[in-house]
Amino acid sequence: MSTNSADVIVIGAGIAGLAAARLLLRSGLDVIVLEARERVGGRLDNHRFANGETTDIGGQWLGPGQRRINGLLAEIGGSSFPVYHEGKHILWRKGERNYYRGTIPNINPLLLAELGWLMWRFEYLAAQVSPENPMGHPKSQEWDSRTLHSWLQNNCFSETAYEIFATGVAAVFAAEPRDISLLHALFYARSGTDWKTLLAVEGGAQQDRVFGGTHSICAALAEELEDRIRLAQPVRNVRWRSRSVDIETEHGHFYGKRAIFTLPPNQLLKLNFMPALPGNRDQLWQKMPAGSCIKCIAQYESPFWRKEGLSGHSIALARTVRVTFDNSHPDTLTGLLMGFIEGENARHWGARTALERKREVISCFAQYFGADALQPIDYVDRDWAAEPYTRGCYAALKGPGTWSDYGHLGREPIGGIHFAGTETATQWYGYIEGALESAERVFTEIRSQLDV
Repeated sequence: MSTNSADVIVIGAGIAGLAAARLLLRSGLDVIVLEARERVGGRLDNHRFANGETTDIGGQWLGPGQRRINGLLAEIGGSSFPVYHEGKHILWRKGERNYYRGTIPNINPLLLAELGWLMWRFEYLAAQVSPENPMGHPKSQEWDSRTLHSWLQNNCFSETAYEIFATGVAAVFAAEPRDISLLHALFYARSGTDWKTLLAVEGGAQQDRVFGGTHSICAALAEELEDRIRLAQPVRNVRWRSRSVDIETEHGHFYGKRAIFTLPPNQLLKLNFMPALPGNRDQLWQKMPAGSCIKCIAQYESPFWRKEGLSGHSIALARTVRVTFDNSHPDTLTGLLMGFIEGENARHWGARTALERKREVISCFAQYFGADALQPIDYVDRDWAAEPYTRGCYAALKGPGTWSDYGHLGREPIGGIHFAGTETATQWYGYIEGALESAERVFTEIRSQLDV
């Protein structure tokens, strides 16, 4: 084969594309991976502070029950560490700090009872949804015809309970309850085990971090693929047939028997397919906007909040930064506070200057953790909606009617074109684990078609 041809062309060098390419290569198929950026990793990336220390500025967490990513980490010789979560957590409400432990903030017994009932009710519905077939439930169309916001309005007795649940929604989806259908919220929770798992640190989706950052996993996969990865190759045109593809980038043509697209839906819409794909595929992608997230990390000389018996985890109602975590590394002396600006707040602050945003974030940190938070030694934030080849995080969302009208259409191959990425997963949709599930699925599809 020529240097620009292979059995399979993989578009996107995020972890889904890299994992799929690795599986194909190990099965005896030749692959080429095209990546628009000048780096691998996609939504997984590291930031290096001025003192040389690094931190995850993209997706970072692993949790129990995520067998693929934990298995892959062990296979490449990597290791993880538990997120620091010892001590009291903070609920910031109406200008006051309230302390609690566990997953659900406890202000008073009545609120705790209401939140407990709300969580139980949501979990009860989610447990009835099949991640493989959400539309198989008798009430699926009813649930898909309304937003999560409308469901919360009907099930919350107090404004505070709504605000706390909505803060959890922002933390999980990088969106507001009005942005997603009830069915999508139920599916998402079920795909990640349950709602409590998605919210929890210990025993939950935020339990572990990777030494060297999750980007180091992508770097290890890329090392195995070597020169089969072509960086700075934004795809423009895709000429396809049932048994061949011609991928045109800004710098040349790449030919294969099959192609795997691992891009988020909003990036797939930018590509020019010839012939055009079925109209319902474009309409599906149009109805799957990405979440809005700005990840913010302040570096301090030490994790000073721990001296006060604080975990670094906070939930804030009606503030710019609604959720924070202790993002410190166990092998460094410095302390890292990480916070998210999400949903409508991210859309607002993404339009402000970097300096204005930094001042606002540090002000939030100081309100939650005291005056010491006003003196970071370094700071970084990443507005993922501003990233040219991402335009939003953590994952694409589905609003009312999208599941009913399009179902799992996003996973189905078209001719020689296959689709992967966390947005096509049934398990851990929106997470690294979901991306790896999609890589396994698309590998099986292609292997069967090419009789490997």
